[in-house]
Amino acid sequence: MNVTTTATAPTAAESPSQASSDRRIPTRRISFADPLADLPKHFAAHGDLILSHLAANLSSVFPDGEDFFVRSVRYYRDQIDDPILKRQVAGFIGQEAMHGREHRALNDRFEELGYRGIKRSERMTRRALEFRTKAAPAISNLAATAALEHFTATLAEMLLGDERARGEFGHPGVEHLFLWHALEEAEHKAVAFDVYRAVGGSERLRVWTMKIIRPGFAVMMALQVLVSVLMDREAYRRGVLRKSWRNLRSSPVVSKGIWRQLKDYDRPDFHPDDHDTSELLQAWRERLFGDSGEITDLLVAPTSAA
Repeated sequence: MNVTTTATAPTAAESPSQASSDRRIPTRRISFADPLADLPKHFAAHGDLILSHLAANLSSVFPDGEDFFVRSVRYYRDQIDDPILKRQVAGFIGQEAMHGREHRALNDRFEELGYRGIKRSERMTRRALEFRTKAAPAISNLAATAALEHFTATLAEMLLGDERARGEFGHPGVEHLFLWHALEEAEHKAVAFDVYRAVGGSERLRVWTMKIIRPGFAVMMALQVLVSVLMDREAYRRGVLRKSWRNLRSSPVVSKGIWRQLKDYDRPDFHPDDHDTSELLQAWRERLFGDSGEITDLLVAPTSAA
């Protein structure tokens, strides 16, 4: 199934906030413990080295990254008057809490498999973001959250809309975890942005925060993956690294389209809903959580919707 989406801007009669006003942001209580029980070490793309380490290192920053997002948005919760946005904030917090929990469990599994740097990356991410929460102005933390939410929404849209990208996960348990995460990132992609605007965040801070984060995050992740790969004995087997590097260079994850969509955030009139993903979301809600959904049986409690 290859579901595609097109980018459309809200019409003059429909503001970005109106365009997202009916977005459902349900908290799905779910567990991937059983599907990940048989996870092999090099799970991605039928044993690919670098792609496996890339997925593992992305997962390593999620638990405490999600906690940072929640803190940044929750700080302004009492200043939001719009009842729809208040409900969406509640849904955002619920979804991000579940993402953090499941990625932390996945990171524990990676550690068991021999990814020696994953838990260290978790700790470093936590310390850095806890320091930023205390040291930086609250509006700066919210601007960073809005920028990073555009990162996750862009990657989510790529994953949900590109069959080849989904196939690179290799293992169904990891694929389904990232698909669930991607679906929910796309569902709440505008929440932090709308809170930032609602509390009077400036355009200058918004844009310059992304201009700093965009290359900074890319470089940080590249270095993190490099170190992780070099600690893996498989990297020193003849031809393995060269083959894996070729696979990475042709991967949708590093395509120019991803970078263009990330840079779109710099536009003065940008809003996350400029990229209309409503049909994509509906298709994936049904595919994953419909009556015969692929992972409906992993839900551990009734879903609460915001």
